[in-house]
Amino acid sequence: MTDVKIPALGESITSGILAKWHVADGALVTRGQPLYELETDKITSEGPAEVSGKVKFLAAVGAEVAIGQVVATIDESAAAAPAAPVVPAVVAAPVAPAAPLAAPKPEAPASELSPAARRVVAETQIDPATVAGTGKGGRVTKSDLLDAPALQALAAAGQVGLTLPPFTMTKTPAPFPPRESSPPIAPAAASSPARVTRSKLSPLRRRIAERLVAAQTTAAILTTFNEADMGAVMSLRKKHQEDFTAKHGVKLGFMSFFVKAVVQALQVVPAVNSRLEGDELVQHHYYDIGVAVGTDRGLLVPVVRDCDRLSFAEIERAIADHARKARDGKIKIDDLQGGVFTISNGGIYGSLLSTPILNPPQSGILGLHSIKERPVVADGQIVARPMMYLALSYDHRVVDGKEAVTFLVQIKQAIEDPARLLFGL
Repeated sequence: MTDVKIPALGESITSGILAKWHVADGALVTRGQPLYELETDKITSEGPAEVSGKVKFLAAVGAEVAIGQVVATIDESAAAAPAAPVVPAVVAAPVAPAAPLAAPKPEAPASELSPAARRVVAETQIDPATVAGTGKGGRVTKSDLLDAPALQALAAAGQVGLTLPPFTMTKTPAPFPPRESSPPIAPAAASSPARVTRSKLSPLRRRIAERLVAAQTTAAILTTFNEADMGAVMSLRKKHQEDFTAKHGVKLGFMSFFVKAVVQALQVVPAVNSRLEGDELVQHHYYDIGVAVGTDRGLLVPVVRDCDRLSFAEIERAIADHARKARDGKIKIDDLQGGVFTISNGGIYGSLLSTPILNPPQSGILGLHSIKERPVVADGQIVARPMMYLALSYDHRVVDGKEAVTFLVQIKQAIEDPARLLFGL
């Protein structure tokens, strides 16, 4: 018997939520098969089976489990045991159930009937033997005759009319009260859809909320804007895309241009590549850039390491690998730590302009947006150009306004003239 334990995922992670079982309780699993999905305040990861066998759950979906906790067991002997031969069972032909015997109806001769009951029988010609009596000894009373379904059906069809006071089918019903005086009718609770639903925040969503609030309460966030003509980059991509993809096995996207532009801007304005730690200013001399990735569990920011040393193809490949792992829930905690600057592209969702929030403890984040053709003045002429708004949010405690504007202008120039990236200008 092998225990399935929650593994250590990082020094700061002590527990998580068992978000999903990928197999059924009691199922046979094979070594390496994903068993469960664990959601923590930083990442969502899958736990594979270490051995083959029959799994037994010890924790339910939605339970908070600690690192090292046993959440299931796997019985290896069940996987090795041969399957028992299936012996076809001899099934007897179904025997039709005997028809139930009809209960004999009590006789109700006319002589037992009261005068009032006999009058009803005489007027309606209903057979009292077909009516169940409720009187003493099973006697059929006048009420039994008047309430008989057969008589009610005949009366409703107009085939019989009774002159007895207690039963008059031609009586005009009383009119309904005026609408204004009618009390309001409350809708049935069972048929009304729920107006609200409540659910607990996932650990990841809760952590994102905490970090966003912390960023706004601990840093002096300011945003500066500019715009970039994307024509040159778009032309380069169109011209070299086919050859680039054939050689490197990955498409040439916009993000590699912006990553390279950010690296160059950080080298020109090193103040943005620093962070405040207590009363000390920590200056970074490396260029690990975080690229925000949207998932169905929330926003994650995997980090591409040493971007100053990577080619365009290596950057595109790293971004694609991180994005795939993030969306599949296979991102590791090490993939999310250590970034010095973040790029967030809201343009893929249609955002035209935004003010991105810092990713603590970083001092800067670049927001990208939709590319839209807009009229601009070029060489004294009004022309339509593919323009993108750029937004740089920064910690004003560390970065001055002049440095922030210089940083963003450096990015604008690199994007509008990509050759500058090749020559380090």
